[in-house]
Amino acid sequence: MSISELYTKYTRVWIPDPDDVWKSAEIVKDYKEGDKVLHLKLEDETPLEYPINSSAKQMPFLRNPDILVGENDLTALSYLHEPAVLHNLKVRFLESNHIYTYCGIVLVAINPYEQLPIYGEDVICAYSGQNMGDMDPHIFAVAEEAYKQMARDEKNQSIIVSGESGAGKTVSAKYAMRYFATVGGSASDTSVEEKVLASSPIMESIGNAKTTRNDNSSRFGKYIQIGFDRKYHIIGANMRTYLLEKSRVVFQADDERNYHIFYQLCASASLPEFKDLLLGSAEDFFFTNQGGDAVINGVDDAEEFEKTRQAFSLLGVKESSQMSIFKIIAAVLHLGNVELLSERDGESCSVSREDEHLNYFCELLGVEHDQMAHWLCHRKLITTSETYVKSMSKQQALNARNALAKLIYAQLFNWIVEHINKALHTTLKQHSFIGVLDIYGFETFEFNSFEQFCINYANEKLQQQFNSHVFKLEQEEYMKEQIPWTLIDFYDNQPCIDLIEAKLGILDLLDEECKVPKGTDQNWAQKLYDRHSSSQHFQKPRMSNISFIVIHFADKVEYQCDGFLEKNRDTVYEEQVNILKASKYQMVADLFHDDKDSAPATTTAKSSKVNIRSARPVLKTANKEHKKTVGHQFRNSLQLLMETLNATTPHYVRCIKPNDEKLPFSFDPKRAVQQLRACGVLETIRISAAGYPSRWTYSDFFNRYRMLMKKKDIVQNDKKATCKNMLENIIKDPDKFQFGRTKIFFRAGQVAYLEKLRSDKFRAATIMIQKTVRGWLQRVKYKRMKKAAVTIQRYARGHLARRLADYLRKTRAAIIFQKQYRMLRIRRVYQRIRQTTIIIQAYCRGMFIRRSYQQILQNHKAIIIQKYVRGWMARKKFSVLRSAAIVIQCYFRRMKAKRELKQLKIEARSAEHLKKLNVGMENKIVQLQMKYNDQTKEYKQLTEQMSVAAVGYSTEIDKLHKELERYKQNQGDGNQLSSLQEEIERLHAVLEKAYSERKILEENYTNEKNSLQKRIVDLEKENTLLKHEKEELNKRTLNQSKGLKDDTSQKMIENTQLHKDLDEERLRYQNLVKEYSRLEQRYDNLREEVTLIKQTPGHRRNPSNQSSLESDSNYPSVSTSEIGDTEDTLSQVDEMGVEKAAMDMTIFLKLQKRVRELEQERKKLQTQLEKKEEQKKTQRIENKDVNSPNHETEVAYDSLKRQELESENKKLKNDLNELRKAIAEHAYQNDSSGDTQDSYSLLLNQLKSANEELEVRKEEVLNLRTQIVNAAKQKEETEINARWPNSDKHIERDDAIEAYHGICETNRKTNDWGYLNEDGELGLAYQGLKQVARLLEAQLQDHMREHEQEVEALKSQIEAVMEEKEKQEQVFSQALQLSPEARVEFSVQQEITRLTDENLDLKEIVEKLEKNEKKLKKQLKIYMKKVQDLEAAQSAVQAERKRPELIRQVTVQRKEKDFQGMLEYFREDEPRLVRNLITELKPQTVSATVPCLPAYILFMCIRHADYINDDQKVHSLLTSTINGIKRALKKHNEDFEITSFWLANSARLLHCLKQYSGDEGFMKQNTDKQNEHCLRNFDLTEYRQVMSDLSIHIYQQLIHIAEAMLQPMIVSAMLENESIQGMFGVKAPGYRKRSSSMVDGDNTYSLEAVIRQLNSFYVMMAEHGLDPEIIQQVVRQLLYEINAVTLNNLLLRKDVCSWSTGMQLRYNISQLEDWLRGKNLHQSSIVQTLEPLIQAAQLLQVKKKTQEDAEAICSMCTALTTQQIVKILNLYTPLNEFEERVTVSFIRNIQAELQERNDPPQLLLDFKHTFPVLFPYNPSALSLDTLHIPASLNLEFLSRV
Repeated sequence: MSISELYTKYTRVWIPDPDDVWKSAEIVKDYKEGDKVLHLKLEDETPLEYPINSSAKQMPFLRNPDILVGENDLTALSYLHEPAVLHNLKVRFLESNHIYTYCGIVLVAINPYEQLPIYGEDVICAYSGQNMGDMDPHIFAVAEEAYKQMARDEKNQSIIVSGESGAGKTVSAKYAMRYFATVGGSASDTSVEEKVLASSPIMESIGNAKTTRNDNSSRFGKYIQIGFDRKYHIIGANMRTYLLEKSRVVFQADDERNYHIFYQLCASASLPEFKDLLLGSAEDFFFTNQGGDAVINGVDDAEEFEKTRQAFSLLGVKESSQMSIFKIIAAVLHLGNVELLSERDGESCSVSREDEHLNYFCELLGVEHDQMAHWLCHRKLITTSETYVKSMSKQQALNARNALAKLIYAQLFNWIVEHINKALHTTLKQHSFIGVLDIYGFETFEFNSFEQFCINYANEKLQQQFNSHVFKLEQEEYMKEQIPWTLIDFYDNQPCIDLIEAKLGILDLLDEECKVPKGTDQNWAQKLYDRHSSSQHFQKPRMSNISFIVIHFADKVEYQCDGFLEKNRDTVYEEQVNILKASKYQMVADLFHDDKDSAPATTTAKSSKVNIRSARPVLKTANKEHKKTVGHQFRNSLQLLMETLNATTPHYVRCIKPNDEKLPFSFDPKRAVQQLRACGVLETIRISAAGYPSRWTYSDFFNRYRMLMKKKDIVQNDKKATCKNMLENIIKDPDKFQFGRTKIFFRAGQVAYLEKLRSDKFRAATIMIQKTVRGWLQRVKYKRMKKAAVTIQRYARGHLARRLADYLRKTRAAIIFQKQYRMLRIRRVYQRIRQTTIIIQAYCRGMFIRRSYQQILQNHKAIIIQKYVRGWMARKKFSVLRSAAIVIQCYFRRMKAKRELKQLKIEARSAEHLKKLNVGMENKIVQLQMKYNDQTKEYKQLTEQMSVAAVGYSTEIDKLHKELERYKQNQGDGNQLSSLQEEIERLHAVLEKAYSERKILEENYTNEKNSLQKRIVDLEKENTLLKHEKEELNKRTLNQSKGLKDDTSQKMIENTQLHKDLDEERLRYQNLVKEYSRLEQRYDNLREEVTLIKQTPGHRRNPSNQSSLESDSNYPSVSTSEIGDTEDTLSQVDEMGVEKAAMDMTIFLKLQKRVRELEQERKKLQTQLEKKEEQKKTQRIENKDVNSPNHETEVAYDSLKRQELESENKKLKNDLNELRKAIAEHAYQNDSSGDTQDSYSLLLNQLKSANEELEVRKEEVLNLRTQIVNAAKQKEETEINARWPNSDKHIERDDAIEAYHGICETNRKTNDWGYLNEDGELGLAYQGLKQVARLLEAQLQDHMREHEQEVEALKSQIEAVMEEKEKQEQVFSQALQLSPEARVEFSVQQEITRLTDENLDLKEIVEKLEKNEKKLKKQLKIYMKKVQDLEAAQSAVQAERKRPELIRQVTVQRKEKDFQGMLEYFREDEPRLVRNLITELKPQTVSATVPCLPAYILFMCIRHADYINDDQKVHSLLTSTINGIKRALKKHNEDFEITSFWLANSARLLHCLKQYSGDEGFMKQNTDKQNEHCLRNFDLTEYRQVMSDLSIHIYQQLIHIAEAMLQPMIVSAMLENESIQGMFGVKAPGYRKRSSSMVDGDNTYSLEAVIRQLNSFYVMMAEHGLDPEIIQQVVRQLLYEINAVTLNNLLLRKDVCSWSTGMQLRYNISQLEDWLRGKNLHQSSIVQTLEPLIQAAQLLQVKKKTQEDAEAICSMCTALTTQQIVKILNLYTPLNEFEERVTVSFIRNIQAELQERNDPPQLLLDFKHTFPVLFPYNPSALSLDTLHIPASLNLEFLSRV
């Protein structure tokens, strides 16, 4: 590819610029070979002619396509050179606010000078476990890479953080250590990670200071080794320090400070514990006021000092040691204020005795004042013959004082480092370590001294190691891909290192000059000139003889020789040190002991590991010949550091300082380029560019550039061959690319060339598409215009035709109108004449007819009068005759009846008559019935005959009426004419009258019409007024509705806030449960460890009164009811013994008062009951008058029967309970023997047979009594019947009733009513009917009473419910008036009061039941003794009754089939029950049975224990169940199926404890059978809470397991997998995974895999019978994790923030929603958890240009925070060059629009967040007696009850 092909029109290049270093320009004319200039156009449209040096052939650097700008990795750029690197960093830093960028293996970190929310624990969790290339560049990614490689390769790692002062090295190292402390937290509770982090504030306070470039600059280098065990948990750490800047203790430049600790101590000097330090303000001390301002903006020194003290305490430094440290630091400050007075001769000086600072110094350090004052001004000279003391000048004394201050501080610094290492040291074996090197970067100032020389020397060594490592990685990559490689020429700085450290190098000559007695800096400089003038890395300045220049890898640096010798010697006079050694304070003396006297600080590691030891300078010795110089010490420590780094895998972090003014997000290109050159980033770029920097996998390359391929190049199913064919055709030079095993390697610029070809291809395709579309648009436009013209013509012609047709139609209509009008006028005249004639005829005919009608009517009336008169006369005569006959008959019949009555009375007195009467009664009744039937038949026949006669009579009448009318017509013809004339005259008068009336009516009509019109006008006015009023009312109602909406919205907001508070409280409680379970698990682990450690062969258990299960359980036992009365308690004491009853006596004494109160209440209830009985008696007396004597006998019989049954029932129940209890106790005491079991079953059979016999006898007695009563009743009836004689006479019903009432009034009369008929049968029949009626009436009254009682009970219940409702409404109204906090507290108080009331009521019931229980127990014991005696005495009787008992046993077995829903087991079978049903149970065993069968079985066992009132058994079973479930979950802590199974069973057991608790609130949905199965004796409320906590723990474990299974799939399935085919083919170029991060194996997952996993979770939970509400919560939690993990990765990955990813996300989310709809979960709040992800996908796809787009984004993205929206917009990557990037101004508009939001500051979602779980009450519809236990459970020891 020639230059002319590259430098064409529109190509952009980089040209040098003095201000911006590099400036972008665009070629406006193609370059041709031999051109002297290149025609360019700058970005501001300024033309420029750039000269070309044809001999050097140095063309301007080409600019990368915009699609590659902003890449995460600088080596992914196609053109690798300095301007491309600088521009990429600038774009990422300023436009996207990204401070981290990769450069191969180097992480470039630019200091933002602003706190960013990207270092939280959520970000750490997001980077944990991720590959280095998967996420955006970050210090956490480098730390994760080091941690992962340490675990994978089992090799030690190092993170080398370098950069100049103020670049952020310390902060980066601190965040790296924080990451290791969080991810690799210690396994034990030793808080090693906290101690590692606590070392940072200490080292910052004693080793950091403010400089002109950095407010917190590290003035020393440190290497921290963090040790890990085999499980890669932190176990310890070690720190090495390098070259502390001691000169800062005594001197600071302008606008700089001393070390922070001095200012922190002065800021806290007012504290009482520091009064003895005698400190003041920092401005009062010479060592802290030289730099000017002693305050750093935004930093509180007192607060920082408190953090330092806390860190000291955390690291185990005692308070006394801390005070000693602070005293030494204060002594250094006082030493700086010691004033030295010069003598007159100038050769000597002295210290005033009144110098208070020297006194303070000596007092604080515990040294002698006089000696220190003397040796500060004198020194000792030792010769071979003698020793003498010499005075020092003031300057010499000042130097000696400063050297002493530096020594004291340096020794204290080393002591603190040594004690930090001791605190971080561990006795455990270290498996591996990660080292973090925080070391100074390359420095060059106007004045460079010994410190800068050492720093740059260290950077030379590190750069050499960096270059070799980068070259090694490149070589390994080529070899791995099997690419032929040639030796890359890279910069080797070994000559420069040899210049410094080789024999007779700069350091050797410096040490040699230091040994010369009168060596000077000038002599040393001259030796350097003489020795190294020929070296290519050494130069002599032209204008100076006391400085030299070293050409380092980064830049030339001129060093001034002044002070080199003094700083290298670091001279301190021996006499001053000896005074400090003699200090009375042990710590001060220990600081200055020799190395041979002091114990080693650290132990030496094994030979396989690098030695870990402190790198502090060796302490001075008295002999100067054997003293090591500072340069020698530094060279040794540096050599040790290089050995350590070479033995580890290094990771590099290069910190860049963007500007010198410390402005946030301000970029100075000059300073940045200077640092990039110095830190080796550009060297990395150069090495990468020398080889094949651009690398693509075959699949990515195929997807990106497949549009450049031809059809002949494509090889089916072989992308590698296809790529080869395409590249060989496109790129002719084979050296420009290489084919590796899995990747294609390109030279620099080739990817840009391919991008150019791709864009040209797209541009040509775009032009073709535009041409076609524009032609289509023009054709569409032409067709539209043509169609419009045709339409206009059609409408115009239609208009003309319609106008003509209208004219013709109107002409024809006029002719028709004329014709019709004329016809109508003639027709009206004719109609008027015709109507007049008809009216006259009608009136005439009517008059004639009316006259004839009047005549006929008069004749008819005369006939009627005659008829009625004649009839009256005939009836009067007949009545007179009939009355006379009746009087005669009456007298005759009365006489005859009296005679017959006498005869009947005589006959009635005889007994034979009664017998005949009774015998013939039924026959006569039958005869009467037959007579009655015959008479009814006759009656029907007669009625039919009468109807036939009536019909005939009616026809006769009609004929007669017709003849009569015909006769009348014949008579009226003569008078017809005269009557017609009269009628005509009368009609004329009527017509005139009607005409006048018509006029009047018309006038009235017109008047009324006018009035109505006025009324209508008035009504219209009123209507308009009403409309206005209506509109006003509508407006008012709208305003009121708006106000109501506001109120309701406010209430809704308050309600949601309350729900949020409730959820927070629930979440807090569930977190406490989770923490409790974690601590419990930890406690179990510790206890197991302790038992393993302390276990001895002779171990025995201590005696205990409690069971092992009670001791293991943390839960309270079941609270049984207390003893009811004193006698029962005393008897229990006698039976149980004093020791066992002592515990219950306390309960008895406490509840004695309560028993008295209950007794008083019982008396009150008794009196009320008596009153009610009296009222009932009065009602019965009132009803007694109505009821017959038979009713009294029935009532007496019923009461007798009831009393007898009740007494017998009580007796039988008492005997039965006594017998059962006695037998059960006897059987429990002797359950080991088989004979006892036989006797027990025998006694039970006897008891049951006795019960059956008693039932039979009872029925017989009742039958006999009923027969007796019936006989008595019959006797009474015969007595009554004997009073009635026979009579066959017919009687009337009213007469019979009247006679009956007369008999009821008196029994003394001898008269009876048998005379009504002959035999008296009707009387007896009536008496029987009367008795039946009385019985029915009595039954009806009973039913009415029962109904009234039920109504009263319902009314009382309704009243109670209404009262409760009113109370609740009052409480609710009160609660609404309170604040949310007070509302919650008020509701809690109300709930407590309600529960206490219910508890008291339940206690009263329990106490009553216990009293009965105690009494029954006593009777059972007595009866048991009797049964035993009877058994011994009647063995023969038992043998005789053996056969019938066997028969009865069969019937007993048939009754036992009526299962009561209880399971019985023995106490010793409890471990088997727990083992078979919990710990060893597999879900597959019960998969074919009822869901949650183990929970039902456990509850049925609990029911039986409650039924037999065994509280210990209930407590033991529940405790064993809970512990067994915990053991099963602990054993299968990663098994989703087991966890889901036990979550379902725990929840079901909790529901059963509620459903069968007896509480009315839980019994509303129960059936009657289920209510019978409720618990009777125990209140398990406390255990319900325990089961609820256990269910919460299981739910959290279930979520943890499911999340652990889902998390590896989420990112790959949601973001990386190609759900829509072809979408990822347009992925942005340059993205590549880092080879060092990749693990062998394909870990990609599809969305189908995630949905399959979710479906398996759902199916498994549903099969186990988990409640649907809990399943919804599980799915909601899992979808939240999918949402959080996906969104967090989207926010941290630039490569996925594109339009195609948004499309993929929307498709994937729709798939998840379809799955939710398939499971009927879409209507719940589950979908809302995906809302942030949905909005993020929409944000990636919407337009992002105009202000309207910004407003639409702000209104759309309500679930995303401002930081998340801005982050996504910053990360958004165009797919190709045709798509524009999101501009900075648009992002600023978004931020301005979102300023009002109060979003949380965190960027990422907390994917570990767990929603609070709710377990809604879900009762079971199954009845316990219908459950079947399969034999596969091996629970044959359970017996059904």
